[in-house]
Amino acid sequence: MIAFRIERSSGVATYLQLVHQVKQALLLGVLEPGDRLPTAKDVVAATAINPNTVLKAYRELEREGLVEPRPGLGTFVRRSLAREQLAPDSPLRAELTTWFTRARAAGLDRDDVVALSTALLDQHFPPTTENDA
Repeated sequence: MIAFRIERSSGVATYLQLVHQVKQALLLGVLEPGDRLPTAKDVVAATAINPNTVLKAYRELEREGLVEPRPGLGTFVRRSLAREQLAPDSPLRAELTTWFTRARAAGLDRDDVVALSTALLDQHFPPTTENDA
């Protein structure tokens, strides 16, 4: 089961944060086809957001073909985005885990790691815009 986290100061629309977190869970294999997403009522209780925001996120995920509503039962994962390279036992993940351990031992905090990671991510995987497509 996924537990949503809302960053109110992020500047990212709340429904998009939910969409992103579901996609991330699908990529990492945390959610798999057939899994049930939390009900809007459960998400509202856990995050104190508007139920319409949850429903908007779930509709977006449905539009993308990732989930499907089943009347009276809930919203279920339709397809996975998981890749072998992201699995918990993958060599790349193990290397990254080792790097994070070394970064913490070197005295870096979360903000330092995010800043460094973002800079290198942008360097090696330049952001794309809709005009690039």
